[in-house]
Amino acid sequence: MKEIDWSSVAKEAPKWFRDAKFGLFFHWGPYSVPACMNEWYSRNMYAKGLEQNLYHEKTYGSLHDFGYKDFYPMMRGEKFDADEWAELVKRSGARYAGPVSEHADNFSMWDSKVNPVNSVNYGPGRDVVGECTEAFRKKGIRTLATFHHQWLWGWFMSTDNEADVYLPDNEKYYGPALPLETNRYMPYRYPDKDFCRTWKEKVCEVVDKYEPDVVYFDSRTFIIGEEYRYAAADYYYHTKGLTDGIITYKQEDFPEGIGVFDIECGRFEAPRPFPWQSDDRLEDNVTWSMVQNPKYKSAECIIHQLCDIVSKNGNLLLNVGPYADGSFHPDAVKTLEEIGDWLALNGEAIYETRPYLIAAEGPTVVEDADYDTQRIAEQLDKGAAADVRSNVLTGRDYRFTTRGEILYVIAMGWPEEGWFRIRTLRENGPCAKKVGRVTLIGQKEPLTFIRDGEALHVKAPERKPCDYAYVLKIEE
Repeated sequence: MKEIDWSSVAKEAPKWFRDAKFGLFFHWGPYSVPACMNEWYSRNMYAKGLEQNLYHEKTYGSLHDFGYKDFYPMMRGEKFDADEWAELVKRSGARYAGPVSEHADNFSMWDSKVNPVNSVNYGPGRDVVGECTEAFRKKGIRTLATFHHQWLWGWFMSTDNEADVYLPDNEKYYGPALPLETNRYMPYRYPDKDFCRTWKEKVCEVVDKYEPDVVYFDSRTFIIGEEYRYAAADYYYHTKGLTDGIITYKQEDFPEGIGVFDIECGRFEAPRPFPWQSDDRLEDNVTWSMVQNPKYKSAECIIHQLCDIVSKNGNLLLNVGPYADGSFHPDAVKTLEEIGDWLALNGEAIYETRPYLIAAEGPTVVEDADYDTQRIAEQLDKGAAADVRSNVLTGRDYRFTTRGEILYVIAMGWPEEGWFRIRTLRENGPCAKKVGRVTLIGQKEPLTFIRDGEALHVKAPERKPCDYAYVLKIEE
């Protein structure tokens, strides 16, 4: 491998990524079969006494007789249609998307020569990553590959010595048998060279076969030896020659500047000078995969979140998990279509925009995501998904974006008294942009406005042009 030189893989976000603003990804795997609590089922089913373990033994039997590998043939994917997935992505307004390439469970969702445990040899018998890549590109959608397989180190550990993870013939399914303590977020022993080499080879194989526009690394990548992390980044950026591609990474997993910093389920309080991404989920349960009796956030919630993130120089990557058969819950589809309807009308205030001098006005304070490593480690070690959440916005909150000389003011609610009042744009204020014309996207006629020392007051029309959030377009 090459000598490590992180400066050689320094990379700024390409223009297409900064313009795209909104992406989708899909947690789909054998964990979608039991659909119990979350995608950590594959780990927690082996942890004696945890709720998912109790559910598993009651529903499927002992860990010796029915292990995680026995879900493979039950994940048939009989309703999986990559063209339908592509149509849903397009309908939602997302500009980049992809399925999870491999979660922590050692089940690769592509036609892999590196890993025989994959979606072609088991389960649906389909190259999920390959089919989605082809279908998405036909629709003009940029592609995404996500990697979570560093979590495999210590994932399939159990205090039940009779569990099938300890049978020698099952190592190909579950990885090497390791001491229980290696399943910690910060394991007492880091992965050996063989594990790190396979980790890198999986990444490079996907890059080779599918040339994804975005390579996303989940947390805990820091446990992989530095030379292997560097080699994966170097291969993506240089050896393969993907000049328009970009890596996203979390926390301390890679040196600053080699791609786009990603925040899981969190945001920033104020605009950042660098592009960033928040990955979050449509699911309102604490899960990234399909579960029994799923609940979903409202379109209003996601639209407000997207507006807040974009105003602060970020992108939103939103997850939705399909059923084991490859179809989506009707409520999830409906919500994504509502988001798409809003973007179809108001997208000029989102796509291809850049931050204004100030991002936000209003009573709601969106705090910086709290990523205390020790706290997250303690959560994850107990088998609980880390969940960092921000406040929802109210009708008195505004977000600002710009496109050239145009300023967009996104109101998160309709003014009850009939006037939008934007104090940020008051006369002689710190952001006293010249205002010559104000329109509401979805309405043709210019709006009446008054500007004084208190605010820019804009008279609302009688009819709302849409639901959830309303965009004032201000021109000089």
